[in-house]
Amino acid sequence: MSKPKSVANAAVIYVRLFRYVRSYWFSLVVAMLASMIYSGIDSWFVYFLKPLLNKGLVEKNLHFLKWAPFLVFLAFASRGIANFFSTYHIALVSRNVIMCLRENIFGHLQRLPARFYDHATSGQILSVILYSVDQVANAGADVLTTAIQSSFLILGLLIVMFSISWKLSLIYFIIIPFITVIMRIASLRVRRLSLSIQDTITAITHHAEENIDGYKVVRAFEGQASEIEKFNVAALDNRRREMKLIVARSLSVSGVQLAAALALSATFYIATLDIAKSLLSPGGFVAMVAAMLALLKPMKDLTSVQNKLYRGLAGAQTVFEFLDHEPESEGGTHTLQRAKGDIEFSHVTFSYDCGKTVLHDISFQVSPAEVVALVGRSGGGKSTIINLLPRFYADFSGDILLDGISVRDYRLVDLRRQFAMVSQNVILFNDTIANNIAYGRLASVTEEQIIKAAKAAYAFDFIQQLPKGIDTLIGENGVLLSGGQRQRIAIARAILKNAPILILDEATSALDTESERYIQAALQELMRDRTTFVIAHRLSTVEQADKIIVLDQGRIVEIGKHADLLACDGLYAKLYKMQFKDIEAA
Repeated sequence: MSKPKSVANAAVIYVRLFRYVRSYWFSLVVAMLASMIYSGIDSWFVYFLKPLLNKGLVEKNLHFLKWAPFLVFLAFASRGIANFFSTYHIALVSRNVIMCLRENIFGHLQRLPARFYDHATSGQILSVILYSVDQVANAGADVLTTAIQSSFLILGLLIVMFSISWKLSLIYFIIIPFITVIMRIASLRVRRLSLSIQDTITAITHHAEENIDGYKVVRAFEGQASEIEKFNVAALDNRRREMKLIVARSLSVSGVQLAAALALSATFYIATLDIAKSLLSPGGFVAMVAAMLALLKPMKDLTSVQNKLYRGLAGAQTVFEFLDHEPESEGGTHTLQRAKGDIEFSHVTFSYDCGKTVLHDISFQVSPAEVVALVGRSGGGKSTIINLLPRFYADFSGDILLDGISVRDYRLVDLRRQFAMVSQNVILFNDTIANNIAYGRLASVTEEQIIKAAKAAYAFDFIQQLPKGIDTLIGENGVLLSGGQRQRIAIARAILKNAPILILDEATSALDTESERYIQAALQELMRDRTTFVIAHRLSTVEQADKIIVLDQGRIVEIGKHADLLACDGLYAKLYKMQFKDIEAA
């Protein structure tokens, strides 16, 4: 997502946007009809100047003068009603399209693979959801309103001019090629700048989001000045590109107005000659000049709206590029209600996009209800093995079998239903404790089941002491709870899921000694009759595991029970002795 964007085919983007618009065709038709009436009344009023002067002021036609005010009032009342319907229905179409785009983006986020999140920052994603879509929204309402009204007004005024003098009106067509060239050059410039501006917005969002999330580190290590400098550089870059865009837009508008002014001057000059020859009546002359002057504004508006349109197209291009990211494969067709927990890794090799292989020919087997510990130095591949089990990454070589069937052959939703995970980095949501424990299954669990899970995780005691119990809001990522309390909420969530396979990634790392003793007892009960994978750096926590797999630089170097591995005096024994010395030294 961070690669420089090229300008895509505008027609392709139009077609994709139209797919969203066509669902609201009725409102669009109403808006177009209302805009026709609105612009038609403006054109009629310009033409009305001719009889107003000729019949009213020159001929002193009393009957005409009597009804003229009522006609003007009726016309402008109708104009106001038409403007309301036009503006309302165009806004309705625009906002509905934006709602659909945001829903599609967020829904697509739920289906994107882990590799996408490895490269995209939250700032980039938020920039698409908020800024890029908002550009489409602003462009959508403004462009549709202005384009429809201005186009019909220009058409109406040209009809007025041709009805008065078609010879004079032909002069305006001479400037059309010049206006077309100006708008073409400006539009390409505006689109390129608009795409580059979106990159600067992404950078600003990214810097702000990082600073907000890491404010404690920033203050603890006195990084405020550095953060301010990085943000100011991004903001300055954004200002420069915005000013370039404003210059491009202003020059295009001024160029179009200059061409139109030349045509207006020539037409005005010839019109004065026609007056001298009595080819135009006084009312015709005034109406002709008024029509020519009135043409300047819609022509300027169309030029301005084109700039807005291309800025909106740049936003739409970014949105569609995001939506074009390939979602996760749904996998095979095998359904699975509840797995037995028989797992086999068969010659599995895996690498991330950086090209470095992190797992080399991994093979091992786990029987149902076994507790398997993955140990080794940091970067050895423990977390990667865990990530492959629920198929967060599917592009590995070799195979992983669950109950004798490849994980690639299961339906993805059925496969992931078999796993409950508690990681070292607990993720909680800005919601109540009850909703965090019952996350993903709010509609299918009762309050009693939530409380039972909380008790099993030894979390209910501190929950009862909170102002609203399980209905207490815990803030973003559980900021109002301690580290140990957050960990116990996460464990309660895993207990409530009741999955046949557990993944515990340093699940007790954030607990105090007393809490850890309680949790270990709860986990022992929970792990009964379930296949369990435990990642632990403290080897004392995995001594009772049925199988310990020792990893080093992506390879399995030892497999066995605690006592057997100590007797072998290999890497596991070395790591264990080092930790034992550290404990004695402490």
